[in-house]
Amino acid sequence: MSEPDFRAGLNLAMKIPKAQYEATVAFYRDTLGFDVKEDDVSYAPTVSRTHSVRFGPNTLWLDCVDNYSQPDLWLQIHTDDLDAAASRLADIGIHPCDEVEPLEDLDSRTHWIKNPAGVIHLLAESPSRLPPPEAPRSVSPA
Repeated sequence: MSEPDFRAGLNLAMKIPKAQYEATVAFYRDTLGFDVKEDDVSYAPTVSRTHSVRFGPNTLWLDCVDNYSQPDLWLQIHTDDLDAAASRLADIGIHPCDEVEPLEDLDSRTHWIKNPAGVIHLLAESPSRLPPPEAPRSVSPA
């Protein structure tokens, strides 16, 4: 099996408790003056609302999660070979945890994983010779 290529994705997702959601959206939009747009959340059943924020070359997704008590940050990673990547990660005890947020209607192959500190990453397969595609919204991805 070949060694998989890993690279950072363009999507970051901030999972925000419902009680802090409006103030967080206002912070990025009104205080910092970033371009903030509300988006569709039909693909992610655990997210009740989402806004996208242009964050330099990245997109920061502000996801309202009604049953969260504290915020969480999720990241996106691309690989050229999802099977080889999953195998390599399994060798060090990192296994898919796709139950964290079921993703519906995706055309790409993905897995959710957690790093050793528990930070969630969307591991998405994309050819290494191409720039990473804009990931389906999850990383809410990445």
